[in-house]
Amino acid sequence: MAAGFADLEGALQRLKDGADSAAHDAAGAAAAVITRGVQLELSRSSHARGTKTPAAPGQPPSLITGQLRRSVRMTRLDRTGTGQWTAHVAPTTVYSRIQELGGVAGKGHRSRLPPRPYVRPAFQMWQLKAYDAAVAAFRRSSGL
Repeated sequence: MAAGFADLEGALQRLKDGADSAAHDAAGAAAAVITRGVQLELSRSSHARGTKTPAAPGQPPSLITGQLRRSVRMTRLDRTGTGQWTAHVAPTTVYSRIQELGGVAGKGHRSRLPPRPYVRPAFQMWQLKAYDAAVAAFRRSSGL
């Protein structure tokens, strides 16, 4: 009888480990979709260095060097519970936050930058595709 419980316990542990691994893969797949969405949002307009930006307030910043776009990546993948993972996607350049939210900058804080959101709109636009990618990755990884 004890061997039966040991077999059951081992099978349940393998199932738990497989679900955790599948959830990890699903979070990573969703993060990849959101990352690409934010990068695409940052590709909507461009201009040459030193010229006035054509991006209107409320629109994503225009591409100049591509540094902001290249800096967007999955920064962390955290276990938040058994079979639960959270992916964090964010730009890593020092000026990324002020571009998204607006604010004051420069010597003596004399320059006021209007908000040019690109993360939140991209997330809203791509969240259903991220969900689909997560489900597909979970199914592939778990064998469902």
